[in-house]
Amino acid sequence: MTIASHPFGPNLSALKPSALNLRWFLAALFALALLGGGYALVLAQVSGDRGIAPTASSADIEVRGVEVDVRADNAMDARNTAWRQAQREAWSRVGGPAISDGQLSGMVSAIVIQRERVGPKRYVATLGVSFDRQRAGRFLGGASRARASAPMLLIPITASGGAYTAFEVRNPWQRAWAAFNPGTSRIDYVRPSGAGGDSLLLNYGQAGRRSRAWWRTTLDQYGAADALVPIARLEHQFPGGPIKGTFTARYGPDSKVLESFTMEANGPGGLDEMLGEAVDRMDRIYEQALVDGQLQPDPTLRLGGSGQVDPAIARLIEIGRSIRARDQAVAAAASAASAAPVAAPSAQAEQAPAIVRSFTVQFATPDAMTFDATLSTVRQVSGVRGLAVTSTAMGGTSVMSVSYGGEISALAAALRARGFTVREGASALAISR
Repeated sequence: MTIASHPFGPNLSALKPSALNLRWFLAALFALALLGGGYALVLAQVSGDRGIAPTASSADIEVRGVEVDVRADNAMDARNTAWRQAQREAWSRVGGPAISDGQLSGMVSAIVIQRERVGPKRYVATLGVSFDRQRAGRFLGGASRARASAPMLLIPITASGGAYTAFEVRNPWQRAWAAFNPGTSRIDYVRPSGAGGDSLLLNYGQAGRRSRAWWRTTLDQYGAADALVPIARLEHQFPGGPIKGTFTARYGPDSKVLESFTMEANGPGGLDEMLGEAVDRMDRIYEQALVDGQLQPDPTLRLGGSGQVDPAIARLIEIGRSIRARDQAVAAAASAASAAPVAAPSAQAEQAPAIVRSFTVQFATPDAMTFDATLSTVRQVSGVRGLAVTSTAMGGTSVMSVSYGGEISALAAALRARGFTVREGASALAISR
């Protein structure tokens, strides 16, 4: 077959259909491979065994750490006797009155096995006993304590081997918080499971951020008012040897430290028990901080959705009203002075009120912290009536519009006094540190 000549090259219509189909097929296959590779990269960041759903969240009365050691004719009798003994011990710890074993068994909602060893005629274990609050409440003389805290987002951080992890991979510290029963706690914990996008949003980097904008967005997604960040630093002395744990209770976007303590496990077998005790102690620390008035939601994190104005915004409104009242007073005094009869014109010229102008200010924003700090500093400049961000570029240059009572040269001088490097243009400034 002869291919007909064409002024711009060979005639493609003369090619065999199978060749064209092969080219289109290869091109489509290549595009699908690129799409599939990109999708796999995104999916790999949120897939896998990351989440541990909370296993206990009821308001039952729970007593943990009850140790039993019972011998009997066989393993089954030893276990049953040990469980009854654990129920009586737990009931005594919560201050219950003397009742029969039948009544007591009817109030037990769960037996949690923290650790056990079973022999042919012996049962040794550490157990947790949960009593149904509705049934046990009439004997204990009180209902469940009402929660007093605002919803607190829990972000447990594990530091081990130089790596800081939250929900990126399953870890013992995350599992200990998932097994914790906050039903009787005064802290309203919001406990993410760690599945899906939790591993991307809630990580060690988020716990160290100071930007209120980032925190508002994250907390709003989980319906929380503030954040609690319990950190567990685990140091393995040697493989299979003792494990030292340093635990720090932090809270809020500024990562404020409430208290720190240390514990030690004899080996990997005692790690879960140590972490369970650490979680209970962390809860007591947060409860005490709540009683002392330290565990209050940061007012700068409030979105105002409940009809209340953010205190920071209310303060800005108050400052603006004060400035407006001062300018009106100056204008009224000047008007009264000009209307008053005088024998001769005053030698001193009346000082006209400042004219409010709008100027464009460009400012470098390498990170969110610099962005917030720059806005806060510009708002504090004397003569600034208000500002509005018109363009945000993290890692680049953002733009804001500043309403200023005076000339642009005066605004530039005031910004220099605040430590900025200022470049002046036509009705615009560029500032940086």
